[in-house]
Amino acid sequence: MKTIGLLGGMSWESTVSYYRIVNTVVKERLGGLHSARCLLYSVDFQEIEACQSAGDWDRSALLLGAAAQNLEKGGADFIVICTNTMHKVAPRIQEAVSIPLLHIADVTAAEILGRGLRSVGLLGTRYTMEEDFYCGRLRRQGLEVLIPDAPERDMINKVIFEELCLGVIREDSRKKFQAAMAGLAGRGARGVILGCTEIGLLLRPEDAELPLFDTTVLHATAAANLALES
Repeated sequence: MKTIGLLGGMSWESTVSYYRIVNTVVKERLGGLHSARCLLYSVDFQEIEACQSAGDWDRSALLLGAAAQNLEKGGADFIVICTNTMHKVAPRIQEAVSIPLLHIADVTAAEILGRGLRSVGLLGTRYTMEEDFYCGRLRRQGLEVLIPDAPERDMINKVIFEELCLGVIREDSRKKFQAAMAGLAGRGARGVILGCTEIGLLLRPEDAELPLFDTTVLHATAAANLALES
């Protein structure tokens, strides 16, 4: 079994889900008392979020690159960045280590295309929804990616940082997200990517008429399966 290097803490609320999922998958596949071999480097999210707000992506890349190096030194066989947004600096993190990085957008695209879908909506932080590092990567793999309008993007971003990252789950926010997904469906989306690792804490499959692609579940499951490859 390979050792998974979890680069987490962004936020720790969703990193908990990563740890649970990778261990659940390993237990289901191997049985008995088996669990995942993994290392976790959990950063101080306040420091990372300050870099995001200031647009200082160079500093965040240095911080996360150093964390990834520590995972490699600890014996990790590959790196998993436990957040969508910070894949903005994934190329810089990959440059900092000699072990592979399992990209969350690639895992997500493979699942969507494998389900025979092409047009999907995307919910996430404003960075993830609006910038090319994520949407562009999905589109280059053949997907049509739709995002909510500007007021809805502002609402989604606010809920993520002011509620979900703090472990706060509100029913009125769930309804707002449902309305945003309905709008995406009306524009032709045939599925919705939960493109922030905290959104799965708020939305359940039964909350949407469209298939939901929870990136936390997809990414963590792919990491566990990769670790179990002979």
